[in-house]
Amino acid sequence: MLIWYLATAAVGVWAVFDSPALDYRLVMVGAALPVAEIALGRPGPLHSLVTAVAVLTIVMLTTQGRRLVRRRWLGIPIGLFSYLVFSATFADTDAFWWPLTGVGLSEASPPELDRGALSVLLEVVGVGLGLWWWRRVGLDDRRNLDAFRRTGQIPRATTPPVSGSC
Repeated sequence: MLIWYLATAAVGVWAVFDSPALDYRLVMVGAALPVAEIALGRPGPLHSLVTAVAVLTIVMLTTQGRRLVRRRWLGIPIGLFSYLVFSATFADTDAFWWPLTGVGLSEASPPELDRGALSVLLEVVGVGLGLWWWRRVGLDDRRNLDAFRRTGQIPRATTPPVSGSC
């Protein structure tokens, strides 16, 4: 299960932050990183809020005074946070709060392996959501796609589907 996390990260960040200058490639990389822990057979450190906060802190500290570099690398922790939301990792206290709940890793199955048929449905929804976003932000235009491949940025003319003031 990977497409679900890539699509929900891209669409969620696009809708919430409304930032065409963010590197959406790195957002998706951040959302995909925890999936690699399937090899452990259980949630590892990348399924932890503490790890996401640590990565965010590292990015913020190492990019002081370099706004454009910061904007690019913020995609990784934002993607990690997105994964935590869309995987529902918060339902596993030991994984989500590791190492605050103890240094041993959670013994639960990773969310990607624990959903059964629901995983297939989420992947199908992810494909649909990803295709919708792809068209909505103009990546079906060759020039926009080339720019996205080079920079990870989406065209400035696109806006999230829901906007307004509170």
